[in-house]
Amino acid sequence: MSVTPPVDVRAAASGPIATLQDVSKRFGKRTALERFSLQLRGGEVTALLGPNGAGKTTAVRLLLGLLAPDGGRVQVLGRDPRGSSARTAIGAMLQVARAPDMLTVREHIELFRSYYPRPLGTAEILHRTGLLSIEHQRFGTLSGGQKQRLLFALAICGDPPLVCLDEPTVGLDIQARRQVWEHIRALAATGKAVLLTTHYLEEADALAQRIALIEHGRLTRLGTPAEIKRAVGARRIRCRTRVPEAVLRGLPSVTALERHGEHAVIFAHDPPAVLRQILALDATLGDLEVGAASLEDAFLTLIHAD
Repeated sequence: MSVTPPVDVRAAASGPIATLQDVSKRFGKRTALERFSLQLRGGEVTALLGPNGAGKTTAVRLLLGLLAPDGGRVQVLGRDPRGSSARTAIGAMLQVARAPDMLTVREHIELFRSYYPRPLGTAEILHRTGLLSIEHQRFGTLSGGQKQRLLFALAICGDPPLVCLDEPTVGLDIQARRQVWEHIRALAATGKAVLLTTHYLEEADALAQRIALIEHGRLTRLGTPAEIKRAVGARRIRCRTRVPEAVLRGLPSVTALERHGEHAVIFAHDPPAVLRQILALDATLGDLEVGAASLEDAFLTLIHAD
């Protein structure tokens, strides 16, 4: 009987922590992923962004070993994530996760620590995640934000080299969200590979070294947040104007437009020229702001571009 040796994290440190290579996955007639490729590197937060149904959850479940690909290859530290030796190299916080209501915070952490060969200490986990003051409370009595922090603690308690975080700050107030951001940055700073899925594009912009855009199961863009924003190729104009939407869309260099009552958000390659033309048509032009496209602007523009 052969025994699979444990994963050597140090030997794998020079390459990617996890890889999805030309991965395809179908559920009946529906294609969830089509020749999807992505590498997750140590010391980086990679944000996987896309509309609902784009394939994000399928990609995460493949990395966690919960699904098998129909084509292509999925590896964590050079091994199939469905194997037990690779699974101890992965921590996960899933949006659909639940925990037994009757166990206390400390009991949950100690239980999850037992699944890993070299876990963090219980006291360290409680301190890192701000749970020390509620360590003896049962899960069922926690607030929504406290439950989120505990689920985050369970994802990191094994000190795994790969951490998958699905909507980690849902339900948190601004202060608690910023605290989780600091924990995520600290994970990457210690050499972990972090895969982040989030609907908060400000969060992805603040945390990620790389942004991966996915649509219809295909990787459509990959780059730093700055590169993704530059790919829009336009600047953002926000103003109050009476000029009709059809006229604004027809102005030279305008690439996209959103109308919100009296206000318009315009994306244009030549903002000064656009503003001169609007002013010539509307002397009441006001509430003017001109700036670079945000990550949200880039997401909305690029996700349907290909």
